[in-house]
Amino acid sequence: MNAQISKWLLLAIISSSVFLSVMDIFIVNVAIPAIKAGIHGTDSDIQLVIALYLLGYAIFLVTGGRAGDYFGKKKVFVVAMLAFVVISAVCGFAQTPWQLNAARFFQGVSAAWMIPQGITYIQEWFPGGQERVKALGIYGAVAGSASVIGQFLGGLLPEMQTFLEGWRLVFLINLPVGLVVMPLALMFLPADGRRVARGSNNAGFDHTGVLLLTLALVCVTYPLIRGRELGWPWWCVVMLLAGGALLAIFFKDQKQKLAAGRQPLLDVRLFAFRNFNIGMAIVLFYFMVQDSYFLINVMLLETGLGFSSAETGLLFVFQGIGYVAASLVSLRLVPLFGKKVLQTGVAIMVSTLALHIMILDGAEVDRRLLYPILFAYGTGCGSVLPSLLAVGLKNIPIALAGAASGTFSTFQQTAIALGIGVIGGIFFSHLGPSPDVADYISAYHTATITNMALLVMVAYFLWLLPGNEAVGSN
Repeated sequence: MNAQISKWLLLAIISSSVFLSVMDIFIVNVAIPAIKAGIHGTDSDIQLVIALYLLGYAIFLVTGGRAGDYFGKKKVFVVAMLAFVVISAVCGFAQTPWQLNAARFFQGVSAAWMIPQGITYIQEWFPGGQERVKALGIYGAVAGSASVIGQFLGGLLPEMQTFLEGWRLVFLINLPVGLVVMPLALMFLPADGRRVARGSNNAGFDHTGVLLLTLALVCVTYPLIRGRELGWPWWCVVMLLAGGALLAIFFKDQKQKLAAGRQPLLDVRLFAFRNFNIGMAIVLFYFMVQDSYFLINVMLLETGLGFSSAETGLLFVFQGIGYVAASLVSLRLVPLFGKKVLQTGVAIMVSTLALHIMILDGAEVDRRLLYPILFAYGTGCGSVLPSLLAVGLKNIPIALAGAASGTFSTFQQTAIALGIGVIGGIFFSHLGPSPDVADYISAYHTATITNMALLVMVAYFLWLLPGNEAVGSN
């Protein structure tokens, strides 16, 4: 530990990574209409702006975690943050949808290499007891705050009049944070060497696994997003079939590496645990809803109903405040009441989505009603999300806990990208070439009802969990 600075200040330095990566998700969610207009993009271009960041993050998260052992946590943290900042600048100065989307993928990759180092540092600096609980609480609070700040800035920045288009500031806002944190990290983070030998059979990266998973997820996600807009050409169908085949090859490859004593990207032994499989089903259906909710609501409010981006951002700030407040309460209630807390949260989400449909049913909207409704929806999310990891990892052996956590995070980000493709596709397919307000409302209702159905599936799989102790405390 560096004697010149306390570990709590070091915690602030590494927490900047989760702040940047989370803020970047939510700031883009709210600014989507402005970004679409700025790059003269199509509906599918905008879906890809969200989805490719998440796919880059999902695919390389496990590899990023191992990179700290292989190269040293400090080196990986600083280099990954530098890459994140540089690529954010590339996003901010992009001239075409292709330039922006390619940069967004690599921005997600850099986040995947940056985040795991901070989590490992916390485990080392705070070895147990109340200190670790407090440190993880601070780290989680930073992530929650980043979501609220991102929603606020996503509404505010596109309306700012500067020498640059406002939407570009959505990405360039990352630069001052990174340029302040990187020198501090270089000066104060403790130096560390490799904890594994380069030649070790278990030490390196699963290059083949990363390549197969990347190709598989791109082959599934890209045609789901592009196909509708292009009229489903033959190559979209071929890509989907190829994606399914590549996923099958990926799982076979992972089993073979595990049997040979090598370190695979995904430990397939996890799927022998029933609760883990149920937890992954919950993660799939829940996270398909999470970001697609923002996409369809932002498009309806700003493009369909003419809300300003600032007003939309403020609405989602209320949703974020509800989330943060409920998450703090739910973490105390789950050890007492188990999965009932999550089931209550899902019920709140479904009922408030029904209220969304009732209120957002015409050109004239009582905007005052939206604030408490979005706040209530946020409380539902906050009652579910913080304990989903506990659902998936309950009864997992300690030896597999690290692999399970990485698989959970990968599955989570992939599910969000899939939701953007599926739910976003449903929404945009109902708009038609020249949509009016009625088209936007109809598309929104259809997509929101689909999200409600996905949440009902979450409730079903929560019901399958055996008793309240299946969730338990963290």
